[in-house]
Amino acid sequence: MEVKTIAIYVRVSTEEQAEEGFSIQAQLETLRQYAKKEGYHIYKEYKDEGISGKSVENRPDLKQMREDAKKGLFQQVTVWKINRISRKQLDLLMIVDELKKHGVAFRSYTEQFETETPMGQFALQMMGAVAELERNQIVDNVKMGMKQRARQGKWNGGVVLGYDVVEVKGSTQRKRKETKLAVNDKEASLVRRIFEYYASGKGLKAITNELNHLGYKSKHGKPFSVNTIKTILSNPLYIGKIRFNKQEDWNIKRRKGTHNNPIIAEGEHEAIITDELWEQVQSRYGTANKYHNRVFFGSFPFTGVLRCPQCGHGMVSQRATRKRANGERYYTLYYQCGQFANKGSAVCRANSIRADYAEKEILARIQKFVNQPQLIEDVLNRVTDRQKVDKEALNDEMKQIDKEISDLSRKKSKYFKLYEEDILEVHLLKERIGELAEQETALLKRKSDIEDVLKNESDNPVNLGHIQKMLREFTRLFDRITNERKKQLVHTLIKRVTVTEDRKIKQITLIKY
Repeated sequence: MEVKTIAIYVRVSTEEQAEEGFSIQAQLETLRQYAKKEGYHIYKEYKDEGISGKSVENRPDLKQMREDAKKGLFQQVTVWKINRISRKQLDLLMIVDELKKHGVAFRSYTEQFETETPMGQFALQMMGAVAELERNQIVDNVKMGMKQRARQGKWNGGVVLGYDVVEVKGSTQRKRKETKLAVNDKEASLVRRIFEYYASGKGLKAITNELNHLGYKSKHGKPFSVNTIKTILSNPLYIGKIRFNKQEDWNIKRRKGTHNNPIIAEGEHEAIITDELWEQVQSRYGTANKYHNRVFFGSFPFTGVLRCPQCGHGMVSQRATRKRANGERYYTLYYQCGQFANKGSAVCRANSIRADYAEKEILARIQKFVNQPQLIEDVLNRVTDRQKVDKEALNDEMKQIDKEISDLSRKKSKYFKLYEEDILEVHLLKERIGELAEQETALLKRKSDIEDVLKNESDNPVNLGHIQKMLREFTRLFDRITNERKKQLVHTLIKRVTVTEDRKIKQITLIKY
């Protein structure tokens, strides 16, 4: 009788890392025993550590398992519980259906049912619905708890300029450390300066520029940006209040999830600025915002594609207002360095290039490509030669990533051993394992990206005719479509346009398909 080949998939979130029965090792040992008992051969064990069951995105080993299923490398995928695949029913059913199409069965060790039968499919749907309900209840309970903490004036976490987050001594909570905000005197002085600057009449860009020239850094150790200054000036935290729930489900709703009436309560922390200074700043800020919705002049379709010759950052729109001799105003449109626009001259220069020249020159170059196919072929040949070198570099990087992942695995084992010997407390274990899991997830994501690049290079050679056709359509459509469609077209075809120090178009790099 032919021995069935199976794949094992295990997952654990950061919160579940230290809980008995949830750990990766506990899941693996259970499923290995199951495979041994049934006489199955294990093709591979796929592991995603420290990753939530909320979504199937950004799970390197789940992605690899699905790819291997398409290749027919095993006949069954086995998990400890169905929520290891996903806590969202739609994602779960989609993956199980995908496996079925490739002739791969799905089995859960804990929930015994066969997904190939009608009753098994029904059971899967019911269990998936229960898993999603459990997740939604957990999310709701966490949100409810955080809202209650906010109403009590407690800090819900995160770093903020002017304060340090410190642990509350004597806290009896086990799952999460109790923390509070303590004034950081050095940073608080900088926060006061920002508010005083704005109250005295300085603009957001001027404040950003001055702070960066003086060498100040944000809480994350980066140069200040206009948006950072805006956030500080509009945060009531600095007058001793807690604001919570201003944005909800940001990863899904973005700005649509902004609440007009967020929770604002008296905080337990000490204020940094006075109410008078706060009111003065808010009064001016509100007046200034009335004039922000200006009429937009020009389409600037190459925003983000044009690259600053000094720092390589994407270039953004700029409008210079001038007067003619008769007093009539007119506007000249430019692309300028995005770093300069957002962070000032301490970070980069404007390096402005006239929009009319840049756009005309780029279109002329593309038309030249269309009319002289040999130019495209020469460029593609040079790109192919460079790719041969790049592949070696990517393979070297893959080896280094594998080494770093092995090092992280050894560190995890060491922390679990310390926990088992009662040397390390559970909250410290979770904290350390969480940090290592974040590092590992980033490494696995980079590894997956490199694998995709290497695979695409071999599977999808550049097609000369395809490139010619796209360029021809680009020049034909460009002047006939809306500004928004122009931007979409540009970002679909062009990867970057480099600019010389003397503000001339240097090189156009196309996106490879």
